[in-house]
Amino acid sequence: MTAAFRVEPWAVSIAGVDVEHLAQEESVFGLSNGHIGWRGNLDEGDPRGVAGSYLNGVFEDHPMPYAEDGYGYPETGQSVINVPNGQLIRLLVDDEPFDVEHGTLHRHERRLDLRDGTLHRELEWESAAGRRVQVASTRLVSLRHRSLAAVRYRVTALEPVAVTVLSEVLANEPLPSPHADPRVQELLSRPLQTVDSAVLGSRTTLLHRTRRSGIHVAVSADHTVSSTAATVPTVTVEADRDLARTRIHVALAAGEELEVVKFVGHEWSDSLTPQTLRDRADEAVEEAVRLGWEAVATGQREALDAYWECGDVRVEGDPRLQQAVRYALFQVFQAAARAEVRSVPGKGLTGSGYEGHTFWDFEAFVLPVLTSTAPDVALQALRWRYATLDHARERARTLHLDGATFAWRTIDGRESSGYWPASTAAFHINAAVAGAVMQYVRATGDRDFERDAGAEILIETARLWLSLGRWDDDGGFHLDGVTGPDEYSAIVDDNTYTNLAARRNLRGAVAAARRHIEVAERLGVDDAEVSRWNDAADAMTVPFDERRRVHEQFAGSTRHAVWDFDATRPEQYPLHSHFPYFDLYRKQVAKQADLVLALYTEHEEFTREEKARAFAYYEALTVRDSSLSAMAQAVIAAELWHLDLAAAYLAELAALDLDDLHGNTAEGLHIAALAGIWTGITAGYGGMRDSDAGLSFHPRLPRNITRLGFGVRLHGCILHVDITPDDTTYRLSAGDPVTVRHAGRAVQLTAGEPVTLPTPPPESPLTPEPSQPRWREPGEAREDG
Repeated sequence: MTAAFRVEPWAVSIAGVDVEHLAQEESVFGLSNGHIGWRGNLDEGDPRGVAGSYLNGVFEDHPMPYAEDGYGYPETGQSVINVPNGQLIRLLVDDEPFDVEHGTLHRHERRLDLRDGTLHRELEWESAAGRRVQVASTRLVSLRHRSLAAVRYRVTALEPVAVTVLSEVLANEPLPSPHADPRVQELLSRPLQTVDSAVLGSRTTLLHRTRRSGIHVAVSADHTVSSTAATVPTVTVEADRDLARTRIHVALAAGEELEVVKFVGHEWSDSLTPQTLRDRADEAVEEAVRLGWEAVATGQREALDAYWECGDVRVEGDPRLQQAVRYALFQVFQAAARAEVRSVPGKGLTGSGYEGHTFWDFEAFVLPVLTSTAPDVALQALRWRYATLDHARERARTLHLDGATFAWRTIDGRESSGYWPASTAAFHINAAVAGAVMQYVRATGDRDFERDAGAEILIETARLWLSLGRWDDDGGFHLDGVTGPDEYSAIVDDNTYTNLAARRNLRGAVAAARRHIEVAERLGVDDAEVSRWNDAADAMTVPFDERRRVHEQFAGSTRHAVWDFDATRPEQYPLHSHFPYFDLYRKQVAKQADLVLALYTEHEEFTREEKARAFAYYEALTVRDSSLSAMAQAVIAAELWHLDLAAAYLAELAALDLDDLHGNTAEGLHIAALAGIWTGITAGYGGMRDSDAGLSFHPRLPRNITRLGFGVRLHGCILHVDITPDDTTYRLSAGDPVTVRHAGRAVQLTAGEPVTLPTPPPESPLTPEPSQPRWREPGEAREDG
């Protein structure tokens, strides 16, 4: 059983408190703005599943433990840590502490509002002594004010009672089992050293420094207090090392109320002085106090209104999918909105899973959504990758390669993965970064970014592919010894996804070098090098099994023995938890869609017949032990008119975190998979594809969906697409005319002049609906993601 969230179009809510599910609920109710992340812990802090208060980019270094050293192994690991937690507001009713597990909880509701960007909580509680109070709290992490989080906390007495509110900022809250190695656990158990604590009037500030990574963190808090009581509340303030506390006490008659608004400012830096950080955190709080709660909350709503103008996806006929896609878009947007030259970790800022690392799926899965709905946010993330380019160059030199190879998992741009077959050899991350650059430039027309940063990324990654690859005697170009997206195969030759993504990367570098000659000259690129990129792209090997008439996931993959799915019991999934990797690596079994992902991302490289054969073949091998799989399977199933199967995969994505389908949402949300819901809908049902020729659409709706609408930002304007089973309408909000393709037909759109065309009629699939391995049909429970 998992938490039972209500199905609502613009909210996620739940009644009651079940301690067993608190950790999952804390992730689901997490709030962020890309700089600050607050898990959805209860205000009072206890009970809790996992304490969580994060700043994007704040981590601690630790030694990487290896059984044996090896050349090129990263020496230093990185783990996210908790920063001083400003969420905490504890309540005493007379002399009894409020606790949902003690006394009598008559009512308890929590609601995440996707339009207001707030987490609201209402409860009625009776103490053991029979004193009853109502509490209402509203929490936000500001999308408009980068350093600010805030809580409005109201206590209403239902009979005469004295109440005391203890509002705290608490440092060095431990993470759950921060690392498997006990030596690292000890280092991470108290990662923050006190630098200073201060009280200035009613404002408190804590200053800390990480022990090894040398990052300074400042957290300030201040309050506004009001009451309808006859007596004025007393307020006292104190701060010392790891704790700052504001104590507010008042006697309330029946029906009287105490309101406390808490503003918390957060800053960090690895270069600024502690005093500068303190001043910045203090200023964020002082400005918020001056503005007041209502203005801060209004700004939050306005920021989301601006996002939803384009980002909203409207689904009629499937209430669960409607809720899920809005929830997913809310989480993707808030994970990156104010990151500002920072990336988005795999769990966003909702949990400490994956140690807070960023992976390839950010550029491959998340950035396409941000580029299409919030390109200004996508730009900041791309600038972060560019800021790590020197680390990528250094890593390439370590590996005796040219150009740059970006870190497989990282927080600050340095490689932090200790398992090289699944990380160092997964060079396709470089093509994902390059592809994100190219898509962003196509969508926005931002040639300034391409000149200042994007072209350099494309050039250095192109150099990587040339030094990594080899030419055969027949003139073919090969990429040997690489790991593709599927984590159940490693160190293979000519992974099709990687080769085709590298081809796109090489051609993008050719175009960028020719457009930005001054950048190419600065980097020492000459005509001969550009020609080599072009030749390698044209000669790139794409493995194909002539006997089976199907593309191979990698060279020779179809000759491997097929995994014995019939002999595999349901409790033996995920396979990597029950079988050795060497056995997985030498069998035909896929953790996640690999070749199928290429059918989508490199859609112009395959005919429809090739896609149909490949999809049928690899569906029977893909067990989806990864949350990254269902998106590509949903998109290709829809493209091939297996609409019921596409709907099943989208339903699985919708359930992933809200139903804790993989059993690990407690560690944080699956941000890339949440982004995949948007892609599954827009690219699957909308048939949207992006290429150098522009956007194209081929709408197709399953039986249960009667209307689908979504928006895409294009060169500063919004293209709205509205699909029904009968017709499809395209509407351009402003700007110059653009041309899109509808079911293969070129359509010119002019701002203010909607164009309505017939929705293409259903087509017969070329193959029967493919089957999946036993026990792995869409929607089956998972245990790992």
